[in-house]
Amino acid sequence: MNKLIIRRETPADFKAVEHLTMRAFWNIHGPGCNEHLLVRKIRQSQDYLPNLSRVAELNGKVVGAIYYTKAKVVEDKTEHDVVTFGPLAVEPTLQNSGVGKDLLEETIQLAKEAGYSGIVITGEPTYYPKRGFMTCDRFGITDAEGKNYDALMCLPLNKELFNSVHGRLFESPIFQECDNDEEIEQLEAEYPTYRKVKIKDGFLMLLDKRLGVIEAADGDVYYVKFWELSIPAKLSKDYNNDSARPNVGDDVMFIWNNGDKSEIISVCKNMLEE
Repeated sequence: MNKLIIRRETPADFKAVEHLTMRAFWNIHGPGCNEHLLVRKIRQSQDYLPNLSRVAELNGKVVGAIYYTKAKVVEDKTEHDVVTFGPLAVEPTLQNSGVGKDLLEETIQLAKEAGYSGIVITGEPTYYPKRGFMTCDRFGITDAEGKNYDALMCLPLNKELFNSVHGRLFESPIFQECDNDEEIEQLEAEYPTYRKVKIKDGFLMLLDKRLGVIEAADGDVYYVKFWELSIPAKLSKDYNNDSARPNVGDDVMFIWNNGDKSEIISVCKNMLEE
């Protein structure tokens, strides 16, 4: 990959970043997504921290972005200022290529230099611990409802200051303001139309798992359409042999192994098309 440029976002980037965020989260947590609306709302919020937020540019095209906002951890009458980030979006055809890692490393350093005690997030528990994040129960921090779970993580930036941070995390209210279907539809109308998919068990494909469509087959090799890519894949050894073999047009869950044959895990039924 050519040299990646990490820089501040400019107004000229707004539409491109919203579009890549839409692509990055499309059908991840459910049909469609709302993260591109969140990006737009963050920019308009008093809690937005543009001094920490960054975009990633490759060959003149924006391919990633991370947004930081103010947050606080409250214990009785004591409030501790921290920061949080999200969404962290990477163009889906470039995921697992280091774009997200570079955005994280640069912005974590910026937050540290700015004097923040720590970062608290709700994120993918199999990804962020690789970047130094730890579960919040180790620090006596819970979510706003007093609950703890693996996805609630933190990264101390100043250990001495962060050791005194305990209590309930309160993020910016904008994170609760992005579920308005009418607003989402209005924003989607500004961008290309993408097919929405809902599968029975739900899915989180932020790491190696992806949802694609079989577009061709050649013997035991299937070609999976994933955005603009056609990815060769074979059936995983864990694929249920009692299930029907994939057919052209089937939605499939697959593990994307860049540079090697990818593996199809299962055929998925789109509940929106039943």
